[in-house]
Amino acid sequence: MDARDLVRSVKVIGSARGIRTIRAAWRRHRTDAAGLPRPGAERARVPGLAEEAEPQPGGGVVRFARSSLRVRVAVGGAVFCGWDGAGPEPSYALAGSCPEADPRATLEPDTEGGWRVVSERVTVTVSRQGAVAVRTPGGVVLRRDLPPRWWEPAAADEAQVTPPRWTQRSEVAADARYFGLGGRAAGPRLRDGAYRLWNTDPGGAFGPDDDPLYLTMPVQLVVADAGTHLMFHDNTWDGVVTLREGVEGAGSGHDRPGGCQVRMAGGPLRYWVIAGTPARVLQSWAQLTGAPALPPRWALGYHHARWGFGTEDEVRRVAAGYVERGLPLSALHLDIDHYDGHRVFTVDRARFPDLPKLASDLADDGVRLVSIIDPGVKAEPGNPVYDSGVEADAFVRDARGREVRGEVWPGETAFPDFTDPQARKWWAGLYVERLEQGFAGVWHDMNEPVSFAAFGDPTLPLSARHALEGRGGDHREAHNVYGLTMARAGYEGLCELRPEQRPFLFSRSGWVGMQRYGGTWSGDVTTDWPGVRASLALVLGLGLCGVPYSGPDVGGFTGAPSAELYLRWLQLAAYLPLFRTHAAITAGRREPWEFGPEVLEHATAALRERQRLLPYFLTLAHLAQRTGAPYVRPMWWRWPQDRALRDCEDAFLLGDSLLVAPIFDPGVRRRMVRLPRGRWYDAATGRAHDGPGQAMLEAPLSRVPVLVRAGSVLPVADEQGETELEVWAPIAGRTGGGVLITDTGDGWEEPTVMHFTTRLRGNRVVVEREGPEDIKYVMRVRGDAVGLATP
Repeated sequence: MDARDLVRSVKVIGSARGIRTIRAAWRRHRTDAAGLPRPGAERARVPGLAEEAEPQPGGGVVRFARSSLRVRVAVGGAVFCGWDGAGPEPSYALAGSCPEADPRATLEPDTEGGWRVVSERVTVTVSRQGAVAVRTPGGVVLRRDLPPRWWEPAAADEAQVTPPRWTQRSEVAADARYFGLGGRAAGPRLRDGAYRLWNTDPGGAFGPDDDPLYLTMPVQLVVADAGTHLMFHDNTWDGVVTLREGVEGAGSGHDRPGGCQVRMAGGPLRYWVIAGTPARVLQSWAQLTGAPALPPRWALGYHHARWGFGTEDEVRRVAAGYVERGLPLSALHLDIDHYDGHRVFTVDRARFPDLPKLASDLADDGVRLVSIIDPGVKAEPGNPVYDSGVEADAFVRDARGREVRGEVWPGETAFPDFTDPQARKWWAGLYVERLEQGFAGVWHDMNEPVSFAAFGDPTLPLSARHALEGRGGDHREAHNVYGLTMARAGYEGLCELRPEQRPFLFSRSGWVGMQRYGGTWSGDVTTDWPGVRASLALVLGLGLCGVPYSGPDVGGFTGAPSAELYLRWLQLAAYLPLFRTHAAITAGRREPWEFGPEVLEHATAALRERQRLLPYFLTLAHLAQRTGAPYVRPMWWRWPQDRALRDCEDAFLLGDSLLVAPIFDPGVRRRMVRLPRGRWYDAATGRAHDGPGQAMLEAPLSRVPVLVRAGSVLPVADEQGETELEVWAPIAGRTGGGVLITDTGDGWEEPTVMHFTTRLRGNRVVVEREGPEDIKYVMRVRGDAVGLATP
């Protein structure tokens, strides 16, 4: 029992649930003792020497004395490597089938006795011992993966049930920086250390030092002077990634390369590498794993949530408070307290006597209702959801065929096996109840999955059996994709039940490819200033892993924020994709008027600024779907060779036009901001700052510093909600521009796309446009220019 287990035990002992969690933990322990193979003797294996190679489309297979390696370059330049016969499929990460092989990529002998696959964008060399190097077309090494090592059961019968665990070490440039690995509170730049690949409920509020969290991914984005590349190990098992940054000039003037070690408890050794500019890498990544789902327009506004609204009257009171004060509000979220005894897909009729009427009344004011959905189903005969799940044979079973039981909010629960297509179909049909209650969207919680336990890992037994799309396997392989497959079930159900509208779904847990079904949020972030930093780190890191729509619990989940902390958090979140306040049932209220008149005034400004930027956010959402580019981008996004920007973690880019510099400490009223190259205008004062370099900016309590790139055409909403264009003067002799993408609502209609180019003519701005000629917008000039000129 570790320290966290001890704290958890002390918290729960003495309560009825505490006793049940102790029983659940022991039951899990006994189930695994009976259902998992006992560790036995192992033997280590390395590839040995290369013996021959066979050309295949896109590359070929190199056969070694004790293994084989398949190298395949896909159309577009993504490189697949699979050891021991591993192929790209089946895979939970890929969107549809594997991309076609590049017919121009060829396998040929290497001058050093190995082999190489030559393609237009990358060259892959394989040494005689099994080291794999990915090089730019100019021959610069982006990464070098050393020969892997496997540990497999010595006895043949054990090998049938226990796949070999493996380790692979890699080297990157000494100046390289690591990003990604899913949601990491310590990011966005990942320092030296070990990062576990196991989706985990931390069991309370988390801060920057807590790892792992709810959503881990074996995805690294590596940025160096030589270039940017993404490395994805397509393996859903438990693992650890250990990173070590390099040192330039270490030891007699020689560089020490950066290092990475990936250790997996089982599963295939297969991976993808994508190289190019950050934008090209993320675009190829989206093509490989799926385009991000497009949220409905209203989901880009401000959301208010609380665990503990308690009654319909309280929900109406909060909604009325926003209306009375003229504050923008897009959605209210109901947590588990609106359920009947915490049973999923139910309503407590005593406290919420008419949810459809409540939803209808809120919709009249432009406010949608969003429902929480947990995967745990109360295992109670007579509960319609449970009974229908038993009839559909939808629940996870153990190695002996018995239904796996856990302990969650409603008590003893059963867990759907979302890796079973028939179970997903059954679950998807249950969402009709949510739609009939008037809910416009859903958020999935507790789907790591969590089963409360006084000690040990708070999840299902590792020996629990899963369908895994018909292949069969246990929870060791299925755990990390449980939230992903639940999101798939929910998304497909909403599409079928309400086909005319884009679904709104976000999930606490998931895996690679979850952007296909929606977004995510921070989970239970700690209520303190480090929690603000962790919030930004999570959004940036997830965006670089292909999940562009996310955001934090504004104000933190469990504690009571000071007025200043709440305000600074709200001001940051106003520029993040998912803009939502949320708090635990014990944490008090989060309405802006609860923090005094000064905070209310400044919070109102932040909410209205988000409302003003809705056309820009909608454009970014469409761009994310089309290109894979995240809304929120690190400062180095367009300048990955700028080392100062690679190390900048206290500011970010929102699309191509805005630079946002949040406040992370109390009492700060001015702050230094690192500027990328070009001219940047202070959005509040219009003052110009030229980069690269640094600028000291004012940060009064009323706002955080926001800069606009010179030449930008920024789509915004006027006071009536109509779209207009804010044109910021470009630098003389240079062009700027922007994009506006609009749709007609929350459905699937083809959007309207307009491109703008700006340049100076004298002291006036010329704006040229590409798009429908019959659509006109008001344009307002900002920056160092007098006005507009006719093209």
